[in-house]
Amino acid sequence: MIAAPDRMPIARHFFDRPVLEVAPDLLGRTLVRTGPDGPIELRITEVEAYAGQADPGSHAYRGRTERNAAMFGPPGHAYVYFIYGMWFSLNLVCGPEGTASGVLLRAGEVIKGADLARARRPKARKDRELAQGPARLATALDVDRGLNGVDICAGPDAPLGVLSGHPVHPDRVRSGPRTGVGGEGATHPWRFWADGDPTVSPYRAHVPRHRGAKAGRTVLDS
Repeated sequence: MIAAPDRMPIARHFFDRPVLEVAPDLLGRTLVRTGPDGPIELRITEVEAYAGQADPGSHAYRGRTERNAAMFGPPGHAYVYFIYGMWFSLNLVCGPEGTASGVLLRAGEVIKGADLARARRPKARKDRELAQGPARLATALDVDRGLNGVDICAGPDAPLGVLSGHPVHPDRVRSGPRTGVGGEGATHPWRFWADGDPTVSPYRAHVPRHRGAKAGRTVLDS
């Protein structure tokens, strides 16, 4: 059976491009999470681009570490990190191998498996809040470090994948500063979202967690 156009898996070459091309092009695509409890599908509505060692806001800015090694791998893989001992966040690696660029998935609309998402996010008052923010998204989709480095282009049996979906028209794509990024990377307009979509998370400026806190990502939506 031939898949419908919106159900076509996105191939690796989609991710093998500059991060600022990939990030807005992910809006409207369908993220598929297949787990032991069943599948969940998410229409991506908000993302942020991180440009590796050329970007002071990136985890890879100071080079490769054990934590960020997945970012330096081939495009089309997942990079999952744990922050503040509380939350996971899901990134999709893009660009040529070794560039360490990636796209943080900030928000989306759960379009399949909402019952699973509600069970994991019982504090969500409305369905639009199920994945409204990177930590909420990861929780709703049961994403943890066990998915770090997973090949999202491996096919239907992979735990994570991206389908073509319905890309957001360029006229509806908005951009602005990234949430919670301070220092030299604070003004980069590398957050992209679908204009008017109710699942998009509110912008929050960088707020140091304590005196002398280092610049970088400091705020995530729980």
